[in-house]
Amino acid sequence: MAKAKQQKEEPIEKQLWKAADKLRKNIDAAEYKHIVLGLIFLKYISDAFEELHSKLIEGEGEYAGTDPEDKDEYKAENVFFVPTAARWSFLVSEAKQPTIGKSVDEAMDTIEQENPSLRDVLPKVFARGNLDPTTLGGLIDLVGNIALGDAAARSADILGHVFEYFLGEFALTEGKKGGQFYTPRCVVNLLVEMLQPYKGRVLDPCCGSGGMFVQSEKFV
Repeated sequence: MAKAKQQKEEPIEKQLWKAADKLRKNIDAAEYKHIVLGLIFLKYISDAFEELHSKLIEGEGEYAGTDPEDKDEYKAENVFFVPTAARWSFLVSEAKQPTIGKSVDEAMDTIEQENPSLRDVLPKVFARGNLDPTTLGGLIDLVGNIALGDAAARSADILGHVFEYFLGEFALTEGKKGGQFYTPRCVVNLLVEMLQPYKGRVLDPCCGSGGMFVQSEKFV
């Protein structure tokens, strides 16, 4: 009973990490992080897109008469436009297919084509031979369970929190090389408290996950 209670109280990000790490099998952590974090980012932008897409379809208030497939509508709201074949709902429907790796790579490619600011940024590593379709399908199901509930809170808070947690875990798994892309939150918090950024601009030339900006906002 005590064990079951402890399992129930375990934070969702820790549960997700254990499940994702179990699916890793023989894939090196340095490579695996691009696969997992790439899927989380894809879920993040797809959630934001779907939220605005629903409002445009309803066409109420300021959204009256708008076209749900007009890219400019999303650009005006600072939301990435996600083509039909790259939306999370489509990838979930394809998750059990042997060609799911190719589908995800194509999704990343089409998102870059529709959003120039993301060009040559997103990972296209999902069709590689060492990542079997069953593992990838399991990861898609896993990421799909992140952040149930209100769409705005889902994208802004929980997905971002899981992303940051996974970055830290990958850094630990990779050892000293992990510090190249992740700075522990306690170090960032100390720097922000020393800077006290109540005015001016925050410059983080090695922004990584953007932790300095997030903690500066929380501090203020």
